[in-house]
Amino acid sequence: MKHSVPHDLGQARAKKVAESALATYAEKYANYHPSVKWTGPNKAEISFKVKGMSLAGSLEVLERAIDLDIDVPFLLRPFKSQALGVIEGEINEWIKKAKAEG
Repeated sequence: MKHSVPHDLGQARAKKVAESALATYAEKYANYHPSVKWTGPNKAEISFKVKGMSLAGSLEVLERAIDLDIDVPFLLRPFKSQALGVIEGEINEWIKKAKAEG
């Protein structure tokens, strides 16, 4: 399942936003055992557990968007929009903060 969160921060600031959003997500939702591993300058592998099942995917910071691609097992598909909504919400909050800081 692919999803893109648009931004106008440029790639460097957007990466800081993504790092902050993921750190906040990991803290808020620790019971889902979130994991982030940066595999390149702008790409990370992400995973978390829901109802005893693991979800894994990737996040890539681009010049004008942050792209998410998460593999959702069939049994968890009813939760996919909720999961994306939470992640996108965190990213959007940090985009707003970055813009407010100038």
